[in-house]
Amino acid sequence: MKKLLCVCAALTLAFFASTAFAADVTGTWTGDMAGPNGDGFHLTFTFKQDGDKLTGTVTGPQGDPIEISDGKVDGDKLSFNVNVNGMVIMHEGVISGDTIKLTTKSDQGDFPGGEMTLTRTKTSQ
Repeated sequence: MKKLLCVCAALTLAFFASTAFAADVTGTWTGDMAGPNGDGFHLTFTFKQDGDKLTGTVTGPQGDPIEISDGKVDGDKLSFNVNVNGMVIMHEGVISGDTIKLTTKSDQGDFPGGEMTLTRTKTSQ
């Protein structure tokens, strides 16, 4: 019985330690992405994290924010989708401090995937 209690206590501590070190991406992040023709464009992501759930928007050259969907954060990894004119662009990333390395791919073959690095925007006090 003591062994079982020790194992349960160890698992509980491991769980709380891993959630304590989980990244919090709430805030504004910016980065540049190369377009299909080689031209670049600037994107601004505004994320809100609640546990492992991720919501927010992305604003690009079109000017109007687009909602992200299916957002998740798991430790130092995140994923979400953006629907642009009926095309779903899937995003997967790795969080490292104030940067996120994102990889994108589309559900349509005529839109190539890509990579970008997002940087957290510091808020002025």
